[in-house]
Amino acid sequence: MTNVHKAREALGQQLRDLRRDAGLSGRQLADLASWHPSKVSKIEYGKQTPTEDDIRTWCEHTAAEGHVSDLVATLRNIDAAHLEWRRSLGTGMRRVQQQVSQIESETSLIRGYDPALIPGLLHTPEYAEAMFHRVAEFNQTPNDAEEAVAARMERQQQYLYRGKRRVHYLIGEQALYTTVGDDGVMYGQLDRLMTAMSLPRALLGIVPMMSQYLVSPTNFVIYDNRLVVAEGVTAAMTTTQPREVAAFSRAFELLASQAVTGDAARTLIRAAISRRSDQSSS
Repeated sequence: MTNVHKAREALGQQLRDLRRDAGLSGRQLADLASWHPSKVSKIEYGKQTPTEDDIRTWCEHTAAEGHVSDLVATLRNIDAAHLEWRRSLGTGMRRVQQQVSQIESETSLIRGYDPALIPGLLHTPEYAEAMFHRVAEFNQTPNDAEEAVAARMERQQQYLYRGKRRVHYLIGEQALYTTVGDDGVMYGQLDRLMTAMSLPRALLGIVPMMSQYLVSPTNFVIYDNRLVVAEGVTAAMTTTQPREVAAFSRAFELLASQAVTGDAARTLIRAAISRRSDQSSS
């Protein structure tokens, strides 16, 4: 069950308690509000998200007007936790980069894992540009790749080269082989990884492809111990719930225990470069 679903169920429980305290059945409340009879049940059990007007109507008919502001704030937090890509990218990718930069500016340690791609703070401009073009194409959103690349490079400068903040990234070995752009882009990106491994504020671990299954692979970023962002096909999920942040931290530690670093990681990167070169020449 997702964090958003649990939050929706918790809101429904609060509304159910208000209805019961008012001595109303679900059907009676639906009649007073001129709703379909099933709407009350769906809201109370987290199967339907109420609107702000629904909450105001609910509180009006249960004599609970004093709860409106808190309930509306809870609803807005739920909406913010599930951010659809089409909506977030609707004003361009540069704006999203600026939003991420704000989160990073408040973070001392970033821990991130991606099973198939290179994390953004380690991108070359060419790799980032190729990714941004694909993102805009898939989501059918404005393509401001050039501006987004500039914003991402500025993020790198801010986080990797200034101050005392640190980053610990884990990637699946597959990320060395997933082609973003073309071979030229990938050669540059793999070389960039070799360079990044010498940065004093960055630690890179690579989880070998033949590693034993320990935790379901999904890309996520942990900001200190306060916030996690996990990305899906259509949306990003954000959670600050301590129990869930702790679960992602456990997942990260399990993956880190399998990852190779230093010379062993460089060996995997060189192998990926060599294999790509062999395929290109064959």
